[in-house]
Amino acid sequence: ANLFEIDVTPFYEGNPTITDPRNIGEGLAFLNHYLTNRVEDDRDYWLNVLFDVLHRHNYDGVSLLMNDQIQSGEELAQQVRQAIQILRSRPAEEPYEKIHPELQTLGFEPGWGNTAERAREMMKLLDQMIATPQSAILEAFLARFPSVFRVVSISIHGWVGQEELGRPETLGQVAYVLDQARSLDRQLQENIELAGLKILNIQPQVIILTRLIPNCEGTSCALPFEKIDNTENAWILRVPFREFNPKVTDNWISKYDIWGYLETYAIDAQARLLEQFGGKPDLIIGNYSDGNLVAALMARQLNVTHCNIAHALEKPRHLFSNLYWQDLEPQYHFSAQFTADLISMNAADFIVTSSYQEIVGSPDTIGQYESYKCFTMPQLYHVINGIELFNPKFNRVSPGVDERVFFPYTNARSTENRDRITHLIFEQEDSTIFGKLADPQRRPLLAVAPLTAVKNLSGLVECFGRSSELQQRCNLILVTNKLRVEDAINAHEAEEIEKLHRLIDHYQLHDQIRWIGERLSNPDLGEMYRCIADRQGLFVHFARFEAFGRVLLEAMISGLPSFVTAFGGTTEIIEDDKHGFLINPTDLEGSARKILEFLDRADADPDYWHSMSNRSIHRIQDEYNWTRHTQRLLLLTKLYSFWNYVHRESRESLLHYLDALFHLIYKPRAELILEQHQNQ
Repeated sequence: ANLFEIDVTPFYEGNPTITDPRNIGEGLAFLNHYLTNRVEDDRDYWLNVLFDVLHRHNYDGVSLLMNDQIQSGEELAQQVRQAIQILRSRPAEEPYEKIHPELQTLGFEPGWGNTAERAREMMKLLDQMIATPQSAILEAFLARFPSVFRVVSISIHGWVGQEELGRPETLGQVAYVLDQARSLDRQLQENIELAGLKILNIQPQVIILTRLIPNCEGTSCALPFEKIDNTENAWILRVPFREFNPKVTDNWISKYDIWGYLETYAIDAQARLLEQFGGKPDLIIGNYSDGNLVAALMARQLNVTHCNIAHALEKPRHLFSNLYWQDLEPQYHFSAQFTADLISMNAADFIVTSSYQEIVGSPDTIGQYESYKCFTMPQLYHVINGIELFNPKFNRVSPGVDERVFFPYTNARSTENRDRITHLIFEQEDSTIFGKLADPQRRPLLAVAPLTAVKNLSGLVECFGRSSELQQRCNLILVTNKLRVEDAINAHEAEEIEKLHRLIDHYQLHDQIRWIGERLSNPDLGEMYRCIADRQGLFVHFARFEAFGRVLLEAMISGLPSFVTAFGGTTEIIEDDKHGFLINPTDLEGSARKILEFLDRADADPDYWHSMSNRSIHRIQDEYNWTRHTQRLLLLTKLYSFWNYVHRESRESLLHYLDALFHLIYKPRAELILEQHQNQ
């Protein structure tokens, strides 16, 4: 009774809504169709919108695509047709700058293409959109529309750098953010070149915005500015938290304790970012709950498109965490985090997920975003409707893998590296390696995971320990970042290490297991996957739940047939018995049986392992690459920016409501955390 109620339903009324649940996560396709259908109903309105967008379009005050000589939509339509005739008469590869003076007299500026042919193709798309708008034409036009030049990706917590990243709580996210930034840099450079904007000396820039940590423990996290390797113009910008209590703010702070610092961080970081860019960003990407709250605050201030990437939402990962939040509050501060999630996911212009299940789950499991739909935090608030899952803001855009580092075992490789990593896996004796194999020639089963309960390495060891047949035919290779309890950074990690040692002792696996407890560089990890594939090994991912599974992509593209948890987004990467195999980590006997069945077939048919290996490689190369991801991300940015321009009044009331939630609920919870830190 008398509990504060949160309901976002009224703010989405009147907006287009997906009706078929199968189309959830396909916001781009839905909005394209919706917009073109609207246009067919009112051509004059559409023509004026196009004219207005092109007329206003500029880069730091320099007009792009069109100048003031064109004064109306009808005039635009006429001049485009005339420009197409001129471009048809020119050699296809003639540079745009040679044609520019003539096109400028018609009212056109650079941005259409770097050659006569590319400029004609883009103008033809515009002409078709004006005459007979279709969703495919709108998408093709937007893909070429030069409107994204500066991108910031906000990833705050943990150790964000290129080497020695430190804490395991952020490793996967940092790898994703760095790979994405490199790909964005390459794609933006290419887009500027193809649009013919080099003549204006436009230089795109990508920045990863993170926290500067003064006591950086030998990492680069105290450097204010760091160039990202293998990029033209991508950087890591580090801004410190305001001091408050230096005993806290000079050091690493857990992602669960970070909430009191984010509002002031957003203010300080925004000023530094604008200074570095020399203007506003065109896209702000938020990563995880903290990065997305800061992204939402900045996007609101700057009126910039905000892309939300959660990576992992904590609420569904901790069962009943909303009901027992008061008991969990001292350790996790979920009252602040869940409120931040509600604010940022509703404030975002679009949300990128890696899988359909991340949004709405499956018949047996609740989706990560779906878990925010309706819930109660006793004595704090009740959520009647926290997120509209059928809103077209959701888009599935799978990440890729760094194919310079992770590539098939059949590719050309350094013999020296191969021998070094093979020795490390199977023979090397070291303080960070446990176990001496009785028979190193047995087929290896590889598992790579951090030491957390959800990754369930202990379940895999127990599965292996219970199956005498698996032990007779295979060796188990575990790769983690720690080996000894005294090296654990928290009680949960220590508990997992203890459990693994206990199980190895119980099942007497000392000569059938290798446990490598050191952090490997990505090149070494990539070579490790390939060395396991050299021996026709397998990859096993035994997690209780996996939202997506980056390591799975890395293993599969290396050529390892993979056995992975059936719980989570992995079911969208692997079709059982086609690209790999799905296993139930709660059924130890069934999982062992499935691996043994594969071994029987592989022993009977020497081509079977190679067939599954090739299918794994092609699955990742075809569907999960960064170029495809980045092109999609930039297309989404352009579409939702265009959509917001067309519907610019419709979001303001929602944003005011979210402002109220921030000040009435989030800030008081965050200030309590800050107060605790002040007294440490």
